[in-house]
Amino acid sequence: MIGINVKEKDGYVIISWQFSKVEITKSDIIEVIDDDTYGGEEQTAVRMGYPYATTERIFIRTNKQNYILFTNNTSIKGKIESMMNK
Repeated sequence: MIGINVKEKDGYVIISWQFSKVEITKSDIIEVIDDDTYGGEEQTAVRMGYPYATTERIFIRTNKQNYILFTNNTSIKGKIESMMNK
């Protein structure tokens, strides 16, 4: 598994990359937006993926912790948004 993998299970959005796995309750997700900054403005955000040579930077704001996903997969943002709407 080279890239970031996103799936849904039992009310959670599960994001995995290499040996890291994050489970976020769908109700805790406030917004999913594109991050236009190079490394992300949020200093305390959990970063997943390789920040170099990636085209997409996705910022996930939650009630507990924020996340920045570095990826080349342009469909991840839409996939997370569709999971939230279920």
